[in-house]
Amino acid sequence: MNCISIILPVKNTAIYLEACLDSIVAQDFTHWELIAVDDASSDHSLSLLQKYAQRDTRIHVLSNPNPGLLEALRFGYSKSTGTLIHRMDSDDIMPTNKLQLMHNAWQENGMGSLITGGTEYFSDHGEVGDGFKRYDAWLMEVAKKQSHRAEMYRECVIPSNCWLVHREDFDAVGGFEPATFPEDYDLCLRFITHPLTIVGIPNVLHFWRDRPDRISRNWEEYRDNRFFELKVDYFFRFQRDLQRPLVVWGAGKNGKDLVKCIQQHTHELIWLCENEKKIGKDIYGIRLVDSRAIKALTQPQLIIAVAGPNDQNDIEVQLKALNLSAGEDYWFFS
Repeated sequence: MNCISIILPVKNTAIYLEACLDSIVAQDFTHWELIAVDDASSDHSLSLLQKYAQRDTRIHVLSNPNPGLLEALRFGYSKSTGTLIHRMDSDDIMPTNKLQLMHNAWQENGMGSLITGGTEYFSDHGEVGDGFKRYDAWLMEVAKKQSHRAEMYRECVIPSNCWLVHREDFDAVGGFEPATFPEDYDLCLRFITHPLTIVGIPNVLHFWRDRPDRISRNWEEYRDNRFFELKVDYFFRFQRDLQRPLVVWGAGKNGKDLVKCIQQHTHELIWLCENEKKIGKDIYGIRLVDSRAIKALTQPQLIIAVAGPNDQNDIEVQLKALNLSAGEDYWFFS
């Protein structure tokens, strides 16, 4: 049976750490090792880790020699020995069947596959926000449809704590080595653009803890969580076909910001818009064209920068009527 190495960076999460560790120890699948890396915590996180390590020989506690999240992940991975690799955050919780479900799915698919699935947010401070609920529901739908590649630029389709992959496949995509920000989304895109089979399990495999001081709420780098520069870079490296016309649909804030990023790669694009007040006007040196012009284009590669869910649905209906396919002919950038 394959051993799963769980890489757990820890920094000042003592208040949540016991619940996290208890959920790992309680896993139905028992052939795992936990590589817990304390990242210079100033609370009693380290002593808690050491207490659990004394109780369970599968738990190994390290101190990060080079402070920082990525350094902790890299150091932990370098000390791991398992065949299969998984990441966990120290303020979150595993469902008891998480590792078993992921291991079973990996066994069915084998080398060259990555297993992922659904998530569920929870909070100790009141109701979880609608945005988190929508993300959970969307991830579950992606897993049911196995549409990870088609949806790769809408949001992160492989959550940072919800994947399992063979060590050799993990090394092949670069593991935790690249320093591209955000590291979890960059890893997600590397998984998808690598020739891996992405297998989604339509089950909740991870419980996210929403808390006021979580990184995504407080780090300046997460203030704009659309990450257009990263998405556009991957699109031009892996999807862009220079023999096909490049089209952007949408001239609101998303569209304008996205076109700025695209112009770092090319100025050759067609910009579609449905706002009659903007059609025919020039923005960033590009004349906006009525969106109905899409019908006359041959084999377009279409980036959709329209934010509203209802508007997105309407556009997708139009594109499917033109026999255009998600992930091959068009992508939503949200």
